[in-house]
Amino acid sequence: MSKPRKIALVGNPNAGKSALFNALTGARQKIANYPGVTVERKSGRLVLPSGEPVEMTDLPGSYSLDPTSPDEAVTAKVIRGEFVGESAPDVLVVVLDASNLEQHLVFAQEIIALGKPTVVALNMVDLAERDGLVIDPMALEQALGIKVVPTVAVRRRGLTELAEAVAAAEMRHPGPGLTDLTMTERRVAAHAMADAAILSESKRHRLHARLDRVLLHPWMGPIILFAFLFVMFQAVFAWATPFADALEAGVALLTDGVKGIVPPSLARDLLTEGVLAGVGSVVVFLPQIVILFFFILVMEASGYMARAAFLMDRMMAGVGLSGRSFIPLLSSFACAIPGIMATRSITDPKDRLTTILIAPLMTCSARLPVYAVIIAAFIPQRSVGGGIGLQGLVLFALYVAGIVGAMAVALVLRRSVTKGAASGFIMELPKYQLPAAKDLLIGLWQRAWIFLRRAGTIIFMVTVVLWLLLNFPRAGRGENQVDVSIAGRIASGLSVVVEPIGFNRDMALALIPAMAAREVAVSSLATTYAVAATDDENAQAMALGDQLKAKWTLPMALAFLAWFVFAPQCMSTIAVTRRETNGWKWPLFMMGYLFGLAYIAAGATYWIAVEAGL
Repeated sequence: MSKPRKIALVGNPNAGKSALFNALTGARQKIANYPGVTVERKSGRLVLPSGEPVEMTDLPGSYSLDPTSPDEAVTAKVIRGEFVGESAPDVLVVVLDASNLEQHLVFAQEIIALGKPTVVALNMVDLAERDGLVIDPMALEQALGIKVVPTVAVRRRGLTELAEAVAAAEMRHPGPGLTDLTMTERRVAAHAMADAAILSESKRHRLHARLDRVLLHPWMGPIILFAFLFVMFQAVFAWATPFADALEAGVALLTDGVKGIVPPSLARDLLTEGVLAGVGSVVVFLPQIVILFFFILVMEASGYMARAAFLMDRMMAGVGLSGRSFIPLLSSFACAIPGIMATRSITDPKDRLTTILIAPLMTCSARLPVYAVIIAAFIPQRSVGGGIGLQGLVLFALYVAGIVGAMAVALVLRRSVTKGAASGFIMELPKYQLPAAKDLLIGLWQRAWIFLRRAGTIIFMVTVVLWLLLNFPRAGRGENQVDVSIAGRIASGLSVVVEPIGFNRDMALALIPAMAAREVAVSSLATTYAVAATDDENAQAMALGDQLKAKWTLPMALAFLAWFVFAPQCMSTIAVTRRETNGWKWPLFMMGYLFGLAYIAAGATYWIAVEAGL
């Protein structure tokens, strides 16, 4: 008795293959793994209208027969008959998402070019119709040279017609112009086919297409993206100032209240100089954090974030990175920890390692309080023309410096320790939509709570420890408390190392607890100056920014900013890197090169600023 013919469903992820497979096979399914890999194999039994039983397999979603993941490798090998223990399918059913026709036609051409018996299932036509798209299946048939059957799997529409087409599918020669095409040529052909097959579309769909033509333009797209980011950083200062001032006044009022209620003692000093000065100096930057994430959430919810990834792919490919690295790096702008963990989706080990090693260079939200306090203290709050604020311009430059540094490091790594070819990257672009106010508010609350929780835990604990180290042993008459303290002595030893790059003892002291979290540098400086000002009423009344201006020069401040662009001041990031790389080799390498870059950048910035007379 001959074995039943094998039918394979193939297509891009999210094309509705699984729904179509379930509709065709019902409960007659077997689920296991392909031999030797952890990729799931789903097969089932289908009876054709002629009564012929066939075995149907739902192959893993794929974008190309040139695999970039284990799933795609299995699909490519099974289709070509190269998978050990798995015979090649007799008929291929290419499943297309009718509402995303152009993208799915790229892979369809590659499948059809194989010359195997093939049928196209134009799936989810109901969703396309809902969006105002009317598609002519006959036009697609003419362009592709094979049978095209409209289907709605969840409503069981077109299943009989599809089964009949599968039964009638025959070997044939690929249509003219479908073989030996490059990816770019297939994309051009897919665009032409989709245009010819779409009879009508809604105003909304046409608007989205026009937006993409502008926002994804090779030249205009990046300009618009960087303009958006520029406005975002301008807003971080311009919009946040009144709220930050109000919070700062609230912290000062609370401090005065504690001093008025609690009698002079070490306990009062701990509350005012330690907790309120340290934690309060970080909390006042909550408005900047909220505004920054407001823009990020709007980009995500509107569908623009994915398009930003598409625009950045070309630049990343230029430094040897896969486009798959963009999402982890993008996540690192919030925090490097989830960004590093997100590299698990990168299949190439060298590509993944490179992404892990440069993720800390993305300007995470923990750097923002450090940047904000230094910029507010030393950069004048004035316009440089056209309503562009100088403070926002400097903040934008710091973010760009991190990105440029990451790309430069990636370029070096991909040509040395992680040498290898970059893999391709294909992604589907979501539809544009207006962000829901409720979702934005929930997202902002979650991120604000994370920031406040860090302030109430990590920053609080580090601040208390630092205050204790700054206050013991107690200074004698005529002695400076910071000079004789444990923390002061440690900082004096470290300052020998950082003096050549313009750092004083207070700056050196801030670097030590900031290894717990970057924003602790702000609370450390606030606590240090609060302790140092114990016997000086005028100094006690000064805000942290005023204290910095009194004790630092502009070159010192710029050097401090340059240090934080590169320095890996986060033990949690180092710990996650150790876990993700299964050892200490690469975390130590990462710390070494990042501290080296930070030292060189800070030193160069300081001496250039000094020579320039700043």
